[in-house]
Amino acid sequence: MASLNRLRISWFRLQCCNFSSSPILNPDSSRIIATSKGKSREVLSLLKKEKDPERIVDICRSASLNPDYHLDRIAFSVAISKLARCNYFEGIRSFLEELKDHPNLKNERFISHSIVLYGQAGMIQNAISTFEQMDQLAVKRTVKSLNALLVACIFAKKYDEVHRIYVNFPRLYAIKPDLETYNLVIKAFSESGSSSSAYSVVAEMDKEGCKPNATTFGTLIAGFYKEEKMEGVGKVLNMMEEHGMKPELGTYNIRIQSLCKLGRSFEATALLDGMLSCEMKPNSVTYYHLIRGFCKEGKIEEAKKLFKSMTSRGIEPDSDCYFTMVYFLCGGGDYDTALLICKESMEKNWVPNFTTMKSLVEGLASISKVKEAREIIGQVKEKYPKHADLWKETEEALLKLGMMN
Repeated sequence: MASLNRLRISWFRLQCCNFSSSPILNPDSSRIIATSKGKSREVLSLLKKEKDPERIVDICRSASLNPDYHLDRIAFSVAISKLARCNYFEGIRSFLEELKDHPNLKNERFISHSIVLYGQAGMIQNAISTFEQMDQLAVKRTVKSLNALLVACIFAKKYDEVHRIYVNFPRLYAIKPDLETYNLVIKAFSESGSSSSAYSVVAEMDKEGCKPNATTFGTLIAGFYKEEKMEGVGKVLNMMEEHGMKPELGTYNIRIQSLCKLGRSFEATALLDGMLSCEMKPNSVTYYHLIRGFCKEGKIEEAKKLFKSMTSRGIEPDSDCYFTMVYFLCGGGDYDTALLICKESMEKNWVPNFTTMKSLVEGLASISKVKEAREIIGQVKEKYPKHADLWKETEEALLKLGMMN
């Protein structure tokens, strides 16, 4: 859900405390970073390499980051994710509680984001407590913080809590749910395998004069497909019509993706044909779902046909399409086609990950295309010199196998 991603990302736009520079970031004068972007890259690099949870927290406390910058938001995200994986929940809690004491952060915007972040870390009780303590912080609650709490519960997969909060909190705290509230509750029902329960939410929306949107119905459709309840999908499509909405590209993409996930890619292709017959133009996302679906079903030839047909219809493959094709073609032993598609991708500055490229190089060498394998290695090493050592290991391994003599 796009709204979930917006809430998740926007947490990192809060104004951080301006802690003074620390030796953690500037251990000597030669490493003083002149630009904000340079500092952000340094912090991100430190966080990615650091394994000690206490050091991760120290880096966060020491860095005077500006979360309006993309790299700084990534840095915070990396830090919290790593701390959660280390089960260092006390570190997350103490860091967020410290930020709450900062006068510039005593507002609903920051509190809402801290609630979401607690949910991302699976610390749902802390998220609920933060919401309940807003009065003590002299911060007024609105539907924004209520929705943040629902997001936190969904991130933590605490679907029962979503239902409890939806039923009780609007009344307890005199908050009127909005479209986002209802859509989040529907998402929780759909993710938990209880999509039919969402009908009552749509009925409540109608009662309250809140018009459902494409996200409302798209979420329900995906839920019913996941539960393999095709009659439910049909019912939702009828509901869309009753609400004056026609299925558009986003709805078709959800249906195609859902069918492909179920291993029913040929049925998904029928939907593509239906789109084309009514002159609705698909996009690269449509084709990506179909290509990935056929590849996962082992029908590589069908995927190759789709990939080829994209450009004939004036649709440029995106990086996901290229990477998926190269990965599965290598897995199927079709290294010649994989090489052609990989070269085309690299011409657009889209380079598959190391694992896929290694598979391609080893595959080319195994069919006596040593020159092509060396060329690929050279191009990737030139583009990513920091990862040159990884390729050195690969080259040595191939030499031992007698593949690159």
